Amino acid sequence: MALSIFTSGAAMSSTNALNKSNSILSTAMERLGTGKRINSAADDAAGLQIATRLQGQVNGMGVAQRNVSDATAMLQTAEGAFDEVTNILYRMKDLATQAANDTNGTNERTAIGAEVNELVKELGNIMTKTSYAGETLFTDAAATTFASGGKLGAAINFQIGAGKDEKLALDLSTAQGAVMTELVKFGTASTPAVALTNAADAGTLITNVGTALDKVGTMRSSLGANINRLGHTSANLANMKDNTTLALGNIRDADFASEATNMTRNQMLAQTSMSMLKQANSMSGMVMSLLG
Repeated sequence: MALSIFTSGAAMSSTNALNKSNSILSTAMERLGTGKRINSAADDAAGLQIATRLQGQVNGMGVAQRNVSDATAMLQTAEGAFDEVTNILYRMKDLATQAANDTNGTNERTAIGAEVNELVKELGNIMTKTSYAGETLFTDAAATTFASGGKLGAAINFQIGAGKDEKLALDLSTAQGAVMTELVKFGTASTPAVALTNAADAGTLITNVGTALDKVGTMRSSLGANINRLGHTSANLANMKDNTTLALGNIRDADFASEATNMTRNQMLAQTSMSMLKQANSMSGMVMSLLG
C-alpha cells in the first residue's frame, strides 16, 4: 500500500468503526437510562404507533376502573339507605300488628301511633337527605314530600370502559317511583299522617307497610344486581388492562440484558477503534522518515 499524507484508508476505516460503535453505544445507554426500547419515532416508527394506541387504551381502562368504583360506591350508598328503610318498615309493621290487638286501648294506640309517625319522619329524612358527592339520590333538593327525583329518579349511564360505547345504562326511576307511591300513604316526608284509633286503622297500616316492603325489596334487588354486575365489570377491566399493559411492554420496554451486552461490547469496540485510529495516524509520520 502506498504511503500518503493525504489519504489514509486505515484511519478512515477506524473512524467509521468508532462512529458506528459510539452510535450504538449511545442508543444502548439511552435505552438503559429510560427503560424504553422506543424513545423516538426513529427507533421504531410502526412500534411507536402501536404503543401509542395501546397506552391510550391502558389509560382509558384505568379511568374506567375508577368510574366503576365510583358507581359501585354510589349504588351501595343507595342500597344501604333502603336497607335502613326496610328496618324501619319492619318496626312499623310490628307496631301496626300490636295496635291491631284489641287488648290495647285508646291511650296505648295513641302511643303506638306516635312512634309510627316518628318512624315516618325518619323515612322522610332518609329519602330526602341521602346523597352521594353532594347530590341527593332519591328526591330533588329541599323536597318535603315522597316525590321521586334525585340522581336515581332518572336514567343514568356509567362509563365502564375505554370506548365511547362501553356504558352501563341504569334506569331505576320506575322502581323508585313505586316506592315513593307507597311511602306517601304514610303522609309527607315532613308531616306524617298515620292515625291508629282502632283495629281497622292498624289493619290498613299493616297492608300499606307490607306493600311498601315489596316495593323496597324490588328496588334493593335492582340495586344489588347492578352492584354485582359492576363487580364483574371491574374484574374484566383489570384482566384487559393487565394484558394490554403486557402487550405494550413487549413493544416499548427495553431488554436490559441485551442492551447491557450491547453497551459493554460497543464500549470495547470504541476503545479498540480509537487505538487503531491512533496507529493509523502514526503511519503518516513514517513518510517523514523517507526525507531524513
